[in-house]
Amino acid sequence: MSLQEITSRIANAEARSDRPAGSVKLIAVSKVQPNERVQAVLEQGHRCFGENRVQEAASKWPAFKEQFDAVDLHLIGPLQTNKARQAMELCNAIHSVDRPKLAKTLARLAQEEGYCPDLFIQVNTGEEAQKAGVLPADADGFIAECRSLDLPVRGLMCIPPVDEEPTLHFALLAKIAARNGLEGLSMGMSGDFEQAIALGATHVRIGSAIFGERVKPQG
Repeated sequence: MSLQEITSRIANAEARSDRPAGSVKLIAVSKVQPNERVQAVLEQGHRCFGENRVQEAASKWPAFKEQFDAVDLHLIGPLQTNKARQAMELCNAIHSVDRPKLAKTLARLAQEEGYCPDLFIQVNTGEEAQKAGVLPADADGFIAECRSLDLPVRGLMCIPPVDEEPTLHFALLAKIAARNGLEGLSMGMSGDFEQAIALGATHVRIGSAIFGERVKPQG
């Protein structure tokens, strides 16, 4: 699909849900995509992108930021504490805050730097052992802990299990966010973003539908 087609579908989904036009941010997931594909999307005027790994973001985005203004970079993959400073320097938002150790590291660095990206807490709505994220039962407490550290928590993020109905997970995330007074909902990907928007998504993460299938790195 073209970028224009995706943005049109987002606009239609906003309208169907009586959401204000432009209330949903499209994060173009550029992880493991060749630079020429990313540049083509930048040249079409899109500026919001998502990366999974700090190392890949560091190798790709400083050069793009020199070439294109107002790049809005979001880290949507797991973050190791030893990469937290680099992530804060590179990214405008981090969607994968998922444990107290990381929250405390981000808080310490924010005090040192006088700056912190927008943060989203990742909730493991499917309670999958192999997946990162705070469990739904622990989410309220973790949100409160992050707030006590003066972290700028803007919302929640989830990645539903591949074999389950995603809307159940989107609804659960929205419920946790609402009772904690959080407006940001990072949910919905290429196959289900319209359903996510209907359930309140403010950020949708779309990769393959924009860029084509991912190119696996060599070696």
